[in-house]
Amino acid sequence: MRGDRTVDASAEKLDALAGRAAARGGLGTRIAGELADDAVFLRRLKPSLVAARLRGGLPMDEEPTAAPTPPGASTSVAVQNGRPRRNGGPNPLAVTGVAFAAGAALAKVIDWRGHAHPRR
Repeated sequence: MRGDRTVDASAEKLDALAGRAAARGGLGTRIAGELADDAVFLRRLKPSLVAARLRGGLPMDEEPTAAPTPPGASTSVAVQNGRPRRNGGPNPLAVTGVAFAAGAALAKVIDWRGHAHPRR
């Protein structure tokens, strides 16, 4: 099918981009693994596979064949329930709460200092 060829070509471009990013190093190495995962996901979206799943011909939870990992790409990302798991870092709710409290305190200080020197 034409749609399958288009999806395959797009996935190959993502694989090539992941390989170039991994070879570049630095931030590209971090991004290369994600781009490779995106290419695998894109291959699962082939129109013929989607149609077969809708007709019941393929199981919904079948894992696709894995694309080769680009050289230098990190595969140390822990995955839980199909999503990457964060390893470390502060709780986002705690960071939001601290930022809100700091902003409220700063607003109080600015308002208090404004009363010390009223405009005429």
